[in-house]
Order: sequence, then C-alpha cells, then structure tokens
Amino acid sequence: MGKFSRLGNDLFSGRRSIDFVGRKWLWYAISVVIILVAVLGLTTKGMNLGIDFKGGTRYQVTVSGQATQKLADDLRDAVGSSGVAAAETPTVMTAGPHSVVIEVKTINENSSADVKVMKAITDTADVKQKAISRTGVGASWGERVAKKAATGLLVFLILVILFIWAYFREWKMSIAAVVALAHDVVITVGVYALSGFEVTPATVTGFLTILGFSLYDTVVVFDKVRENTKNLRRSRKTYAEAANLALNQTLVRSVNTSIVALLPVLAILYVSSVQLGTSTLKDIALALAIGMAAGTYSSIFIATPLLVHLKSGEKEVVDAERRARARMKQADKYADVPAFTDDMPVADQPEELADLGHDDEGDEPDAGPVTRGSGSQPRTDAMGRGRTAPAPHRPVRESGAAGRRQPTRQPRSKRGK
Repeated sequence: MGKFSRLGNDLFSGRRSIDFVGRKWLWYAISVVIILVAVLGLTTKGMNLGIDFKGGTRYQVTVSGQATQKLADDLRDAVGSSGVAAAETPTVMTAGPHSVVIEVKTINENSSADVKVMKAITDTADVKQKAISRTGVGASWGERVAKKAATGLLVFLILVILFIWAYFREWKMSIAAVVALAHDVVITVGVYALSGFEVTPATVTGFLTILGFSLYDTVVVFDKVRENTKNLRRSRKTYAEAANLALNQTLVRSVNTSIVALLPVLAILYVSSVQLGTSTLKDIALALAIGMAAGTYSSIFIATPLLVHLKSGEKEVVDAERRARARMKQADKYADVPAFTDDMPVADQPEELADLGHDDEGDEPDAGPVTRGSGSQPRTDAMGRGRTAPAPHRPVRESGAAGRRQPTRQPRSKRGK
C-alpha cells in the first residue's frame, strides 16, 4: 500500500504521468471493438426478455414448510420436463419463506398444457391445487413497461445534458459525458445479451443506477479538468496537458471508488447466481457490475480524451499550444535542426566555399591565407540568439606587428630598470 500511495502522490504532483489523452486513438479503437462485440451479441442472440416484457404465465406456489432453493430447483426440473413446449425453460425463484414463483411462456387457463404444469407442481411440492395461484401477464403490459423505461432513460439524458451545461458552462462537456453514458449502456446491454440473463424490471433499475454512477465519476474528472484549465496562459500548459494531469490526479480516486463499489456487487452476483439460482438480485447485480466497470473505463479513457478532441479547434486552446511550442524553441534553439541520416540529400555548396582551403589538385589543403571578397554575403544559416558576424571589407593580410617585441607586465619595483 505504501508504493500505491507514493504512486498516487507522484501522479497528483505530476512527477509521474500516464499519457491518457495522447493515446486517445488506442482507447477509441478498444471501445469500438468492445461495442462491435456487444452489438453482434445483441443482434445474434437478442435480449432474453422476462415475463414482464413479453408476457407469460406466472404460478405462485404456497408451501407448508420452508421454501428452500432445493425445492425451487426440483420444481424447475419437473416443470421443464412436463412435456409442455411453453414451459421448457421456466424461471423459478423463491419469494419469501413459504412461497415459490414459477414463470413460463403464455399458457391458456384450463388447457391441457396448464393441467400438465399444475400436476408437475403439485406432485413435486406436495401441495393441493388451491395452494397455487395462477396469473397471466399480457404482452401489452410488457410494451407499457418498455415504453416507460425508454421515457425514463430519455428524461435522464436530457437532465444530464442540462445539468452539466449549467454546472460547467460548457456544452462540449455535456456531449462528451453523454457519449460516455451511451458507451456504458451499449456495452452493458451487449453483455446481458451474450450472458443470456433474463431482462426484468430489476434490470432496468440496474441500468439507471449505472448511468448515475458513470455520470458521477465523469463529473468529478471534468471538475478537475476545469480547475486545471481555468487559466491556460498562467499555467504555461496546453489544454491537453492540463486535462491529462487532471486524469492522473483523479486516477487513484476513481480506481479506489470503483473497487469499493464493485466488491459488494460481485458478492451479490455470486450469491444470487450460484447459491440462489434464478433471482431478482442476479438481474440487478449483473447490470451493476458490468455498468460500473464500463463507467470507470469511460470516464478515464473516453470522456476526457473526447473532450480534448472536441476543444482542439478553439482559439484559446490553439493559442496555448502555439505558446508552448514557442517556449520549447526558446529552450532549445536547435530543436528544429534535422538529425543526420545516411540517405539525407547533400546540398550544393557555393563555389568559393567548395574551393576554400584546397589547391589545384583538390587533394591537399592550401597553406595560403584565406580571403573573401568584399561582395560576400554573411552566412545566415548559423544565426542563433547571438550576434551575426558581418562580412569582411578587405582581404586578410599578414600584420606588420608580428616582428615587434611585445610588451610584458612587470612588478612596479622593476619598472624603468
């Protein structure tokens, strides 16, 4: 834990950094692959809609003893092997200490199929027919539930857009947050389709819950992004650098929050799937587990990089990047000098430079003095931040002072002697 704490401090202070924004195309590609798999599972397998959405028949059995999971498993096997096509894959769950609920496809009351199912239940649970209550759920009820769920989702998304716009005063943050929410919903729906779990009203509740969790994590990251990018000129960073710093500063918090939230949800999913069999807890727990994991991923790898992408064309952001490039050139005046490579083309040299220091054969250097005409132009390719050497006015000649005795500095006591 000490190393993890030091890592969090280093990420928050900027001593260490993970380039989330710079690798945005990698995260986009990963998300596209996951979404394609989810859509493929949704189109090939489809959603396993529960009785509340597609209609069916529900049998509720009241037993004299304890309604155990073993009794529910026995009823599932008995009803499934009763020979009724509509009851081949029944959904059986305990409902309280003395009640078991069995859900199958639509079966007409008092029909031969209904009689077979009732007999299988009475023989297995050792109860009389009066202890079984039969309820039919029509498809119209399921359609109304689906419409209500879609309406609730639409209202939620509109409120999300308005809330983020009012809080951050930035519509591009609203777009990035909604895209992250859609990303989480598509992945969760695809995993639900691939797993074959039944979609119940509890599943819809789980979907709405994960939207809130994903939005909460995204808003926390966006709030740090706004704090870091409040004054780009003073911070001396580009918008992408400030946003990436915000992601690193909130990374440990996001991971810790997700782990703490996922542990109890995974425990509920395990208990409801392995120990309790079919249960309402299983439906909501799977939606929460997948949605929380996807929400954490999208808030870090999708929402903020997408926000930086959307704002990359704004004047303030472009000016900040231009100032950063200018500061980089000032820090290293040779930053734009190309590196030497073997295949680099050789530029043509001026004639007076090509013949400089060579004799007629062009092999041995000439020991004579080097001269340049008065019409020579000063070299500008070596100009940096210092002064530029002016062109000479006349040829360089040997100085007459070369044969003179040069003065020497002596102590004051020996001067004049």
